[in-house]
Amino acid sequence: MAYDFDLFVIGGGSGGTRCGRIAAGLGARVGVAEERFWGGTCVNIGCVPKKLMVMASEYGAMVQDAAGFGWSIEPGWHDWASLIEAKDREVGRLAPIYRKLLDGAGAKVFDARAELVDAHTLDVGGKRVTAERIVIATGGRPARPEFPGAELTVVSDDVFAMNSLPERIVVLGSGYIALEFAGIFAGLGRHVELVYRQPLPLRGFDGDIREAMAEALKAQGIHQHPFNVVERVEEKGAARRVLLSDGSEIAADMVFAALGRGAYTKGLGLEKAGVAVREDGSIPVDEANATSVPGIYAIGDVTDRLNLTPVAIAEGHALAERLFGAGRDWHLNVVATAVFTTPPVATVGLTEEEAAGREAVDIYLSRFTPMRHALSGRPRKTLMKLVVSQATGKVLGAHMLGEDAPEIVQGLSVAINAGATKKDFDMTVGIHPTAAEEFVTMRTRTREAGPARAAAQ
Repeated sequence: MAYDFDLFVIGGGSGGTRCGRIAAGLGARVGVAEERFWGGTCVNIGCVPKKLMVMASEYGAMVQDAAGFGWSIEPGWHDWASLIEAKDREVGRLAPIYRKLLDGAGAKVFDARAELVDAHTLDVGGKRVTAERIVIATGGRPARPEFPGAELTVVSDDVFAMNSLPERIVVLGSGYIALEFAGIFAGLGRHVELVYRQPLPLRGFDGDIREAMAEALKAQGIHQHPFNVVERVEEKGAARRVLLSDGSEIAADMVFAALGRGAYTKGLGLEKAGVAVREDGSIPVDEANATSVPGIYAIGDVTDRLNLTPVAIAEGHALAERLFGAGRDWHLNVVATAVFTTPPVATVGLTEEEAAGREAVDIYLSRFTPMRHALSGRPRKTLMKLVVSQATGKVLGAHMLGEDAPEIVQGLSVAINAGATKKDFDMTVGIHPTAAEEFVTMRTRTREAGPARAAAQ
C-alpha cells in the first residue's frame, strides 16, 4: 500500500518536534500535527516560563542580601502583570521556532487536531491521511482534584495566564510543580501554605534531600501541613476556605492544585487502532517505544515513564534514527533531574534508599552555609551527597540541594553515566572557591548503608 507519509507525529511538543525533524532530515516523508501550541507544555506553560518566574522570584531576596555586602538598596514591589507580559514575549519568540524547524527539515506541518481512524489512517482537522508509521507525542495535562469544591481551585496551566497574583495562596502537593510554584509565590511576597499527604516533600527523592527541602521551605517562610489532604474547599465571598483532614482550616485567596499530571490521550482514537492504554490513560511501550500495535509508537509524557522534557527529546531523536537511520545509544537509565525551588535540588542516579536495598554502600554527606550567605546572613544551607558502591567503588548517585545545583549536577551526570568511581572523584582537582569542589573533596565516609559486606572481604 502507498501511504501519504512514512511517519506521522501527533503532537508538536519537544519530543514530537525532534522526532519529526530528525526523521525528515533522514529523508522520510513526515507529517506533524499540533492542535494547541507548538513547543508543547515545556515552552508554553511549563519549564521555560516557570523558570523565568523562579528567576523573578529570587530578586527580592537578592535585594535583601545585598546589605550584607555593603549595598544600600530599598526594597521595591513586584509587578506581576509586567512579568507575565515579559514571559509572553519570550514564549511568543520561542514557540514558532519549533514549527520553523519542521518546515526547514521538509516536514509537512498541520495546525490541527489529529485522531486515529485505524492503525494507518488519521483524521487531521477533518482531512484523511495515511501513514506507514505513527508516533503519539501528545504529552500530559494537569490532574484536576476531585474533592468537594475542586472547581474553586486552579492548576499550573491557569497561573501562566493570570493578570494578578493573590496575597494568600494554598498549594496542594509536594512534587516538582507544587514546590516550584510555592517558592515562586513566596519569593514574590505572598503568604504560602503547603498541604501534602507525605511526612516530607518530594516523594521518591533521597531521604536527606527531602529533609533538607522541608527545612529550606520553612526558611523561606512557607508554612507546611504534612500528613494532610484537603477535605473540601468552600467559597467565602472572593476568598476560599480550605478544610484539611486533620480538622484545621486555612483562609486563602487562591487554592493551587499541583497533584500530578495525566497522559493526554482522551479522544485520540487509540481504541480504533487497537492501541493498549492503561487505566490512567497512559500508553505502555517497550524499550523501543513501540505500542501494542506494530508501526505505532509513543514517546514522552504520554507514556508516563520519565516525564522530563529532555527524555522526550532523546526518545524522539532515538526513535527517528532507529526507523530511518543508523541510530545511536542514549543514556536513559541514569537520568539527571532538577527541581527549581529556592534553593534548587538536582539529583542523578540512585538514592541511598534505592542503593541500600540492592547492595552495601558508603555515604558521603556534606552540609554547609554557602559562601554568599556567610555575609548575607540568610539562613540557607547547601547539602551534597554521594552514594558509592562498596563492591565496585562506583558512584551510584549524586544529590544536591543548594544554589546552582542543576548546573553542577549536569556535569556529575556525565561522570556517573561514564561509570566514574569515588577514586576518580578524589583524584580530581576542584575549582576554588566554589560549592562544586565539595563533590571532589568529600573524603571521609559519613556512614554505611545496606547489607553488611561478607566477612571474607
